[in-house]
Amino acid sequence: MQVLRSIDALSTLPGPLALAVGVFDGLHLGHQEVIRAAQEHATQHHGTAVVATFDPHPAQVLRPGAAPRLLCGPRHQQLALSQVGISHLLACPFTPETALTPAHDFILQLIRASRPLGCVSVGYTWKFGHRREGDIHLLMELGQQHGFAVYGVPAVKIDDEVVSSTLIREAVAQGDFAKAARFLGREYSVFGTVVEGRHLGRQLGFPTANVDVENEQLPPLGVYAVQARIGEVWLSAVANLGRRPSVETNAEPLLEVHFPGWSGDLYGQDLEVRFTRFLRPEMKFSGLDELKAQIQRDVVAATA
Repeated sequence: MQVLRSIDALSTLPGPLALAVGVFDGLHLGHQEVIRAAQEHATQHHGTAVVATFDPHPAQVLRPGAAPRLLCGPRHQQLALSQVGISHLLACPFTPETALTPAHDFILQLIRASRPLGCVSVGYTWKFGHRREGDIHLLMELGQQHGFAVYGVPAVKIDDEVVSSTLIREAVAQGDFAKAARFLGREYSVFGTVVEGRHLGRQLGFPTANVDVENEQLPPLGVYAVQARIGEVWLSAVANLGRRPSVETNAEPLLEVHFPGWSGDLYGQDLEVRFTRFLRPEMKFSGLDELKAQIQRDVVAATA
C-alpha cells in the first residue's frame, strides 16, 4: 500500500481521483460502503481510488483526556484497507491547526492537489472542518462549482441499529464479539508488535508472545480462545488478557498469546489476534504449580 502523508502528495497519483473521506476507525460495514462508492467511480472512470483519513484520530487531538480506544490503530487500518482492495491511503496529519481549517478550505486543498478530482465519497451525515461546519450540502455545492461528483452514502443499519464505531467499541468492551462481527463484517481483532517479557510462560512450559497492542479497544480481562496470524497463516491459540495477579501487583493489562505445538522466534513481529471464545475470567493462584495446571486446562479448552 502507498501511504501519502500530505494532501499535496495527491498530485503524484494518476487521476481522476476518487476520494473516500472520513475517519474510518474500524473499517466497519458503513465505512466499507463509503469506500466502495469511490472504488466503483474509479473503475468506471479509469481513475485511482484513495482513502483519505486523519492521523492521529481527531479525538486524540481535540479530546486527549477523553479520546476513545481505537478499533484500528494506524498500521492495523492499513492492513484492513488492503484487504478490501485499497492500494492508496492519504493519512492527513491532524494537529490543533488542522482543526481550525474551514471546511471550504479543506475541500479546496483536495481539489487543487488532485489531477483532477473525480469524486468525493462520504457518509451522508459526516461533518468536517472547523466547528464541524462542513457537510454533504457544502460538498455538493463545491462539486457543482468545480466539476466533481459527490456521493453521500446512507448509514448502514442492522437490527434497527445504525452501524457505528461507538457501538462496536461498546460491544467489544462487553465481550459481545458476535455483535461486533455483525457490524464489522468480519471477526474483531487487535494488532500489535511482539515485545520481550519476563519469560515466565517459557519457564512454566507455555511460552507466550506478549503483544503490544496499538491503543485498540480490548475486551474484558480474562482468558480467551483466539486465532492469531503469523505472516499469512492463522493459527489457533490461547490468550490471557490481564494483569497477572499471581505474579505481579498493579500491572498494566497485557495480551499474552500461547501457540500450542508451535515454536519459533516472534520478537519484533506484528501479530493480528482475533478473539473467538471467552474461556474464563482472570484468576489469582496460590503458586506456580496451580497456575501451570490451569494453563494446561486452558490450552485443552481453547483447542477443543
